[in-house]
Amino acid sequence: MSTRDDKAREPTAPCLDPLGDPYLRMRFAVPARPPTFLRRERLVRHLDQSLHTPLTMVNGAAGAGKTLLVADWAENLDRPVAWLDANAGRQGPGMFWAYLLEALRASGLPVSDEVGSPVEANRIDHQLLARLAADLSRRPFPAIVVLDEYDRVTASQTQEQLQFVLHHAGSGLRLVLVTRSEPLLPLHRYRMAGEITEIRDGELAFTPEEAAELLDLHGLSLLPPAVRAVVDRTRGWAAGLRLCALAAQESGDPEAYLQDFEADRSTVADFLLAEVLGRQSAVTQDLLMRVSVLDRFCPDLANALTGRTDAAPLLDGLRRENAFVEDLGHGWHRLHPLLGEILRARLRLRSPDLEPELHRRAAHWLRSSGSLTETLVHGAAAGDWEFTTRAFVEDLAIGRLFTGRGADDITELFSRMGPESSSPTTDLVRAARDLSRSDIDHGLAHLHHAEAGLAAEESEPATGRLSCALLETLAARLTGSPCEAEKAAEAAEELRQEVPAHLLDKHPELTALLLTHLGSTRVWAGRFEEARAALRTVADSAGGALTAPLREESLGHLALIDYLNGWLGRAERKALAAMTETARYGLATPSGSGIEQLVLAAVAADRNELTESQAYLDQAAHSGGALRDPVTLAGRSVATARLLLAKGEPAAAAAALDHLVPAVEVSPWARGQSALATAAVHLAEGRPDTAAKVLLDAPEDQQVCAVQAARAQLATGNARAAIDTLDGLRAKGPSGPAVTVGALLVRAQAAEDGGDRVTARGLVVQALTAARHERLRRPFLEAGSWMRRLLTAEPCQGLAAGWLTAGPPPRPGSHPQFLDPSPPLVVEELSGRESDVLQRLALMMSTEEIAAELFVSVNTVKTHLKSVYRKLAVNRRNDAVRRARELGLL
Repeated sequence: MSTRDDKAREPTAPCLDPLGDPYLRMRFAVPARPPTFLRRERLVRHLDQSLHTPLTMVNGAAGAGKTLLVADWAENLDRPVAWLDANAGRQGPGMFWAYLLEALRASGLPVSDEVGSPVEANRIDHQLLARLAADLSRRPFPAIVVLDEYDRVTASQTQEQLQFVLHHAGSGLRLVLVTRSEPLLPLHRYRMAGEITEIRDGELAFTPEEAAELLDLHGLSLLPPAVRAVVDRTRGWAAGLRLCALAAQESGDPEAYLQDFEADRSTVADFLLAEVLGRQSAVTQDLLMRVSVLDRFCPDLANALTGRTDAAPLLDGLRRENAFVEDLGHGWHRLHPLLGEILRARLRLRSPDLEPELHRRAAHWLRSSGSLTETLVHGAAAGDWEFTTRAFVEDLAIGRLFTGRGADDITELFSRMGPESSSPTTDLVRAARDLSRSDIDHGLAHLHHAEAGLAAEESEPATGRLSCALLETLAARLTGSPCEAEKAAEAAEELRQEVPAHLLDKHPELTALLLTHLGSTRVWAGRFEEARAALRTVADSAGGALTAPLREESLGHLALIDYLNGWLGRAERKALAAMTETARYGLATPSGSGIEQLVLAAVAADRNELTESQAYLDQAAHSGGALRDPVTLAGRSVATARLLLAKGEPAAAAAALDHLVPAVEVSPWARGQSALATAAVHLAEGRPDTAAKVLLDAPEDQQVCAVQAARAQLATGNARAAIDTLDGLRAKGPSGPAVTVGALLVRAQAAEDGGDRVTARGLVVQALTAARHERLRRPFLEAGSWMRRLLTAEPCQGLAAGWLTAGPPPRPGSHPQFLDPSPPLVVEELSGRESDVLQRLALMMSTEEIAAELFVSVNTVKTHLKSVYRKLAVNRRNDAVRRARELGLL
């Protein structure tokens, strides 16, 4: 053996590595934390578990805060920690183990001299590893070793050697790996045995509360919504938050900067380009730049954009490396928002013509995969409106412009379509957009162009013609054309047979829209029973959030039917149920009419609850509904007129109903309501004959007009004619309490005027009995002085007390004091368990205390509370208790 070989086997000098160079002491130094470092106790507590497991892995992306977290934890332990920057592992196993042994010595955890030292940079004697493991296993306390940047240790033999030492050291070693990717260790074994502590990228992300503290350390105090916005954009990425905070400190308006900063022009871009993109191959960089136009992507979609077939392994590698490619599950991924912004900026700078082509490829791939929403987004981004609208129409999705959570987004997307795009489907979408805004002239013009274009296409699928039929029904609703609506609905029913069943099942909103529009036109025509059949089908349908606005619309129209038929209580319950229908899904209703609020305003006016009536009218005026159909316009006029009449302003009430509602056909009930207001003016000005004539000229099926006509005839002194008019009502079938009460009071007044007080009192008793449940006050308030006399005597006095009159029983000869308005009825009866929860709510018990007392979970109590709030039409605890007491439920 030569002298040179002998020297190779000699141990290295204590201060020299296997290459004969001095050890780089900074590799053993625990990194210092900056003054703005935030200690996050939840992560520290988790990291404390590493003292009880052989292996700990802190695995996260570049800049996730891994190193500083572990460094802070290590510095605050009451025992020494060996720290090693694992870059030495790139120079071979011998160099790695030499540095690891030196790290133990530098931390005050020296190994026995018997272990020895590596003598070659690229190899290690297995016996040395065995001696090291044995030495560690004999220690009374485990040695804690942190290997920072462990992802740089790529040699499989080094990782196998580390696994050997870790396994044989037993309880004598606690190994903490700080890494960007999973190490080549048998992690599954440690997981199955419960012998690993893991902190991953998601856990390393800053919560909004932690982000607020971090920003505060940088001298930035932001409101919670602003903090959440920054966290959402950075995904809680530690480096991103710190870099943004530092840049914001130098700006004139930190909050505005954090809200609108351009990622590609910030230090965040420098960090990501150097630490993430710069470490990737040219092929991977090209892949990342192309998929940056997507919100999410899978390997096949990525291949469609690159024209290659290697996306799957590339994406899998990026995910394992925590290279800001997030795994969404089921083969789908997405880029970190900031990396996506930066890559898109580079794409536009380097290949400005490529972005539209990438969107076009994505749109066509997504179309074939059945993802309509994303197809529309990328088709629009590519500017290919003919493809985009055709995909929209052929999917039978035209109804999505009117209802569901995505209606606003789809409307906004198609609003970018310019006039240069011309095809049957672009015209059809334009027609839907215009009609949804009640722009009838432009909507019909586009609709007729679309129909002509679709008729000329021999291979045009039935979905386009069915979409046209839907829009024809909507146009008929907006123009007040019940006959046209029926024709369009019949055509739609025939076309439904030609459309694939899976499309109809996929889009329940289309059928619901057809029936809602048809039901509304039938309401306008006064064909209430036919309208009820169509509307009830929608109101009782499923469909969740997608059809919730249509269920609200249908319930509102059903409430209007009940109101016009004289059933105030039924109308109120349906209207309140309508208002909760979309609220339970957290939806706005841009296409709704707000008809339910108008019904509630009219009901409140008839109950003499004038403040509440005005509040509902104001609410309807600001509801934001885009549809201005005749039913809504007339409903608004009716509610306004009822309120003005209750306020004693008949002229203003008549003016509210005087203008003509734009409609092709005249509505009988709208005409009848106008006659009522006009007659009220004549009665107020002492012209009962004229009032009676106006009312008798109203449509024959308007029973409320006949009752008021009889009242006017009685005012002329013609009691016989008044009674004959009321007798004629009996042949028209049953009517609601509002009509019945009015008729009873006219008969009672006729009896009173004729000197038959016994009969008058009996009729008033019947009227009070019928009105009491409905809380119908206006007919009694409008009856005159004779009614006040009767209300002082029994049994009228007892029947009126508490809802119509207030205070102690009136003295003989005095007038009763009419009661102030009372709150609305409950929407539905409370269940027994809901009543139990409500009783405890009134005792100021917390949710947890209620759950404990009733032996149910907190979530169950919360579910009951939501139901109670909905049924009482309130949003808060205090309001629920107050309303329940008003209704006698407590």
